[in-house]
Formats: sequence, structure tokens, C-alpha cells
Amino acid sequence: MAPRVVAVEADGGSRGNPGPAGYGAVVLDPETGEVLAERSESLGTTTNNVAEYQGLIAGLTAAAELGAAEVDVRMDSKLVVEQMCGRWQIKHPGLRPLAAQAAGLVGRFTAVRFTWIPRDENRHADALANAAMDAAAGRPTSSRTAGQPPATPAVGSDPATAPASWEPRPTFTATRLILVRHGETEYTEQRRYSGRGDVPLSERGRAQAGATGARVAALAPSVAAVLSSPLSRCTATAAAIAEALGGDVPVRTEDDLIECDFGAWEGRTFAEVRQQWPGEMDAWLASPRIAPPGGESFTHVAERAHRVTAGLLTAYPGETVVVVSHVSPIKLVLRDALAAGDGFLHRLFLDAAGISVLDMWPDGGVAVRTVNDTAHLAAL
Repeated sequence: MAPRVVAVEADGGSRGNPGPAGYGAVVLDPETGEVLAERSESLGTTTNNVAEYQGLIAGLTAAAELGAAEVDVRMDSKLVVEQMCGRWQIKHPGLRPLAAQAAGLVGRFTAVRFTWIPRDENRHADALANAAMDAAAGRPTSSRTAGQPPATPAVGSDPATAPASWEPRPTFTATRLILVRHGETEYTEQRRYSGRGDVPLSERGRAQAGATGARVAALAPSVAAVLSSPLSRCTATAAAIAEALGGDVPVRTEDDLIECDFGAWEGRTFAEVRQQWPGEMDAWLASPRIAPPGGESFTHVAERAHRVTAGLLTAYPGETVVVVSHVSPIKLVLRDALAAGDGFLHRLFLDAAGISVLDMWPDGGVAVRTVNDTAHLAAL
């Protein structure tokens, strides 16, 4: 069984640009250095950058097949690393579908971190890529062993020689997520943990849902979809938003948007939990991997939330989608979008019926536009 966190080292190149090309990728246990998987393939005639992206895709695919949850990607392609981090725009149209495919794979993991490394620290993947290039060129495959430097370096991996195929971003349209926390319930007002219990909206919560619908309609007159947690406090809020949008966009429930399962803490206040489960509370506050007794960890909630956002990026490119959910899934999406630490989860406050806005690009870029907007609730 693969470790929870793996390292992926990937490379690609061509003999010429374009020319006979190939890629190599290796999945490693970052603690022991054990090789968990290798991938390499000849690509015929193509460019260096295409080969590098194909190496990244192969490495991420292998990591997913192994069941890894987090991936540290290390590549000597400055171009791919910067584009996947969203700092450089993908100008070349031939790379955009590959970047979108890689971004879709990224969404299958809890976290993916990209790091540029010098070529001499990427020897294993470089050797695999060069062997694939040899095969593409019809040359005898080198007898180098993995980890030895290649006889001929992969062309185009050095950022100094990479084609200048970027410019300030963005020039293509992002997928916009309007993230809405449901309106108030009796538990919200009493500051009680409200997880899987189906607590309905209170009278004030219903008024908040109506005001939120009007606000969303003003923010986004054109909405492609409204998704909701299956719990009634969310579906009622989503229904009010859909009505304000004209009733043409149906509400679709998504199980992965449901709130964290707080287990034995359900319906209790923070003070009650602190008094009865002090040790468990301390552990839970210290790590998102710890679950309440009989409940669910934030790490697992994050995996669910990632599946949703990755799917929306693929299904609704360049469109606006309203997502009605709960505190935990929304906080986790914002945590990762802002590249924040785990302490963010206990420091950010999200009001009932608060709105946050997030843009996502197919090259992996993310921009958080608004967090917890509640101006529309001022008159209530």
C-alpha cells in the first residue's frame, strides 16, 4: 500500500523542438526513497513542453492509482511548475488541454505541491525520459540504470532555454464558484455543532435565504448550475437562490457537499464538548486528520470538497456555479485556494448566509475574490 504522501518526479523532452520526444515519471516514498512506480513513453514527434506535461500527467495518474492522498511534485521544468501554480499564463493553445488534464488530476488529491528542482536532482525521471526519446528516434535504448545522469540531457527542461510561451494572466475565462453558507437554524443561533443532523432553517434563516438569493442574482445574472448539500437547511437556501435567478436553473444535490460528521459532539456547544472531551478536543484542534469521537476528520471533508470543485471545473469551464454548503466544506475550499495553513480552519468565521467568491482557471490558477460577504443581511 502506498504511503499517504508521495513524491512525483517527472521530466520530458525532445531531440529538437519539435522532434522525437518522450517522457519519464517516477513515484517515490518521500521518507524512504523507495520507488513505488515508474512511467515512460515515446511520444513520436512533438515539443519539449508537451513532453514535460505528459510526464506530469503520467506521474499524477500513477500516484492516483496507488491511492495517495497528497503529492509533492518535483520537476526541472520551470515552465510547467509556474503554469500549474497559476503564476504564468498558458499562451500556447497546444498546452492548454494538457494543463487542464493535469489540473483535473490535481483535484483528485487532498493536496498537490509543486516545486522546481535543478536537473541534476531529477536524474531518475530524466533518465527515463531520455530512454523514451532514444526509442522515439529509433536509437538503441541506453543501458543507463535509474538514477544515473543521462548521456544526452533532455532538451528544453532548463528554464533558461524554455520557449517564452507565457505572459501576464489571465486571457481566458475562469470558472467562478459562488460559495454560500446556508441560512440560520436553531443550532446556528445557539452555537451548537451542527453536522449531519437535518436541522431546518429558522424563520430568520428563511429571510436570510431570500436576501442571499437577491444578492447572488445581482452578482451573477447568468448561472450555469446551483449545487447544494442534501440537508434541508442547504436545499431551502439553494431553492431561494434558484428562484431569485428566475427559476430556470434547477437545484442539484451533491452528497460530497454535506457538513462534517461531528459524531458524539452533534448538537452540543463548544463549552459542553470542552468539558466532556477535553483531550479529544485538543487533538482535534491541533490536526485536521483527527476526527471527533464517532465522526469525520477535516482531511476527509477536504477530499470530498476537492472532488466537487475539480468536477465543476471540468463540467462548467468558464461559467458561474452557485455552491450551497456548510462551514467546514467552504472553509476547506478557501483554505486551499489561499494556500493557508491548518490554523486557518479555526480562525476564519463564516456567517450564516455569507457569500464567498472563488475563480478557478484550467491551468491551476485560483483567485479568491470575496470571503464571507454579509452586506445583503444588514437590513434583516
